[in-house]
Amino acid sequence: MEQVFNHFKQLAFEQPYPAIQERRRVLKQLKKMLLKNEKSIIEAINKDFSYREPFETQIAEIFPSIKTIQHAYSNITSWIRPEKRKVSIWFKPATASIMYQPLGVVGVIVPWNYPLYLAIGPIVAAVAAGNRVMVKMSEFTPSFSQLFAELCNKHIAKGWISVVNGDAEVAAHFSALPFDHILFTGSTDIGRRVMAAASKNLTPVTLELGGKSPTVIDENYPLEKAVEKLLFGKLLNSGQTCLAPDYLFVHKSHQESFVDSCQSVARRFYPNWKRSNYTAMINNKQWERHQTLLDDAKEKGADLVPLFRDSETTGRKQPPHLVLAASDDMLIMQQEIFGPSLPVFFFDSIDDVIKSIKQRPRPLALYLLSNNKDNYQRLMTETHSGGVTVNDTILHVSQENLPFGGVGPSGMGHYHGIEGFKTFSHAKSIFKQSRFASSKLIYPPYGKLSKLLYRLMRGR
Repeated sequence: MEQVFNHFKQLAFEQPYPAIQERRRVLKQLKKMLLKNEKSIIEAINKDFSYREPFETQIAEIFPSIKTIQHAYSNITSWIRPEKRKVSIWFKPATASIMYQPLGVVGVIVPWNYPLYLAIGPIVAAVAAGNRVMVKMSEFTPSFSQLFAELCNKHIAKGWISVVNGDAEVAAHFSALPFDHILFTGSTDIGRRVMAAASKNLTPVTLELGGKSPTVIDENYPLEKAVEKLLFGKLLNSGQTCLAPDYLFVHKSHQESFVDSCQSVARRFYPNWKRSNYTAMINNKQWERHQTLLDDAKEKGADLVPLFRDSETTGRKQPPHLVLAASDDMLIMQQEIFGPSLPVFFFDSIDDVIKSIKQRPRPLALYLLSNNKDNYQRLMTETHSGGVTVNDTILHVSQENLPFGGVGPSGMGHYHGIEGFKTFSHAKSIFKQSRFASSKLIYPPYGKLSKLLYRLMRGR
């Protein structure tokens, strides 16, 4: 690992500003690699999960990865162009600009839940910015992690991307390397460790974490439509999504029909959930962790409502549940769920919803299903979250022209699109003096003219 790192540092030293053509060549190779090996990628991820619905891998991993590559490939010429900035009248006719310079070598730590997309996204941004990239894959997706290493080694030009595999000890060693920037996606607890290790080298970090993302279904929004959007975002990848709705506020006017609507939609979405469409939990540890959350909630008085007719688990497939009458002393309201269960609260006043959201750590996302402009405005201005999708769920992550990231405990920094390019670049300020500079008027020795000029510059 150190040998590869040192090699990449030397390459960055020798070629500190790779040409656009080189960067685009690597992006083109990445796209070709994904298209050519789509079947193998699907099979490897399926093996790691024991069952991952193939279409979910296509629509939530392969498609956004290709879309991200295409967006960077098409826009890199404009991103790399220096930005002109205004110069104060007192310094004209000088000029000012910002040049985006590659940082050097970037480290990316990838989680297990979307092992392709959450590797490709940071890689694309870092390469577009002209950096060499080392990627630590998750040990919980061994089949895909090994395949990804082999594919990058085979298809990508040497000296640009290196894939590292190994356990938690390897990850700790990886995060301690003196990278020029580290991007970590994963839990808040591990994020703290990565940040602590990086701080010893004064390495800047981007942390993409998670938290408990709330959803609000308002009084005036059609319930069936709201439930479809809610369960699409919640049950995708069996809830193993950092952006998944984590707890729900439903207006009391929907209380009587809400559970029936959820059961109807869930059964329509996944009529043969034991055999197809519905993804399994990644491993026994995660399955047991989720079961512990449900058992704890039931012991403390929650009402667990299954959404499928057959609520018996099969293999590592965990059927979804609504958790009614949840309370803050339950583990399911204290931890990010990362599974298919959903605590539900019925509200009468938007004031109560806003107060509850504000009392909790700032989440990665907020979802509002509402046609009420006042409620929209209040939630946007009075609550904090990394991002928002209105009248749908999770889709803001797929917009390349929107920065993606958390706030507070849900993360720091942004990437995607031009924000990703800037994250992995140094914004170098450049002031270029004119031949007709007026700055000599303030050179010493200071006389009457200097003092007169100061009074003019200062103003009243």
